[in-house]
Amino acid sequence: MENNKRKGKDEKEIDEEEEEEKEEMKMDKFYALLRKFRDARDRRRKELEELEKSEKKKRKVGTHTQTQQQTHVWVPSFEWEDFTNEVQFRPPITSTSTSHSPRATHRHLHDSLDLNLAL
Repeated sequence: MENNKRKGKDEKEIDEEEEEEKEEMKMDKFYALLRKFRDARDRRRKELEELEKSEKKKRKVGTHTQTQQQTHVWVPSFEWEDFTNEVQFRPPITSTSTSHSPRATHRHLHDSLDLNLAL
C-alpha cells in the first residue's frame, strides 16, 4: 500500500511538473507574441516616418519647381491703346438666297463670314 501511495505522490508531482512546464510554455508563447507585435509596430512606425520624410522632400522639391515654372510663364501685358480703339462691327448677314437647303445655307454663311483672325 505504501508503494501505491508513493506512486500516487510521484504521479501527482510529475503531473504538477508537467502542468508547470505547460504553463511556462504558454507564457513563453504569449511573451514571444507580444515581442513580435511590438517589433512589427516599430517597423511600421519607421516605415511611416520614412514615407513622411520622402513626401516632405517631394513637396519641397515640387514647390521649388512650381516657383521656377511660375517665373517662366508668359504673362500678357496690355497697353492703354488696346482699349481706346473703336471696334467696328460688321452688319448682320441677311439671307437673299431663295434656296433653304442646309448645304446652300452653309455655303452662303461660309462665303459671307470672314473666318481669318487678324491681330
